[in-house]
Amino acid sequence: PTVARLIALFRAQGWPVIHTREGHAPDLGDCPPVKRERGKPALRIGDEGPMGRILIHGEPGHGIVDALAPIEGEIVIDKPGKGAFYATTLGTDLALLGATHLVLAGVTTEVCVQTTMREANDRGFDCLLIEDATESYFPEFKESALKMITAQGAIVGWTAPLAALEQALAGA
Repeated sequence: PTVARLIALFRAQGWPVIHTREGHAPDLGDCPPVKRERGKPALRIGDEGPMGRILIHGEPGHGIVDALAPIEGEIVIDKPGKGAFYATTLGTDLALLGATHLVLAGVTTEVCVQTTMREANDRGFDCLLIEDATESYFPEFKESALKMITAQGAIVGWTAPLAALEQALAGA
């Protein structure tokens, strides 16, 4: 619900909304073997799951959930890595939009979200992560990621709850 509120807020402001999702080609040609073999999951990338093959383009489970679905004109970035800049058009898309500031949300906080935020910071973007619009399988990992992002005077970026952004816009 918080991510849906954030998306609605951006749409109401006329700001661009960019969706990302991790996925791979059906032949796994864009998935390094080490990525598929790492860890001890019950199902690995490309294995058959309850909603089709795991993290494979075109499979039912690869879609964006209806409550957060893009509308016409919104950019969808299919990313083969943890970060949304790696091997995608995101950098070009943001340059064409003239973007200088990014507001991030999504899962998982300590992997895909934090990686994308670090990549954005390295490219000169000011970043804000909405604390209650990101999540992890492990609450302690989320808390650690939020601390790392804001450490040393917000070395990677800032974090705030959605209510703070809503209040700031209401007072603008």
